[in-house]
Amino acid sequence: MSSISDMKPFQTADGTLWGVEVELPGSSSANIVFHHPDPGTSRRDRYARFDWRGPEAADVTSRLPIAKVRAALSEAVLNELFQRSMPVGWGAPAFAPA
Repeated sequence: MSSISDMKPFQTADGTLWGVEVELPGSSSANIVFHHPDPGTSRRDRYARFDWRGPEAADVTSRLPIAKVRAALSEAVLNELFQRSMPVGWGAPAFAPA
């Protein structure tokens, strides 16, 4: 993992500036990881799966270039991915405590 300052920035409605990283690209999808800016914890990191619709998706032996996936991550795409993202680790609660 690289430094959050080297990642694609993404700001949520609450003003939090996340670092976005593309991981585990396949032929038709990749993991998009949202790194929380607090360097003291990774418990707030989130991830979502990004589905690729280009012609490369038909070749199951290929891998999507990370730079190509990153270039496709517009603000609208990042908003949609963040809305359906999930916590990365087991330590994060699945729901808000009552």
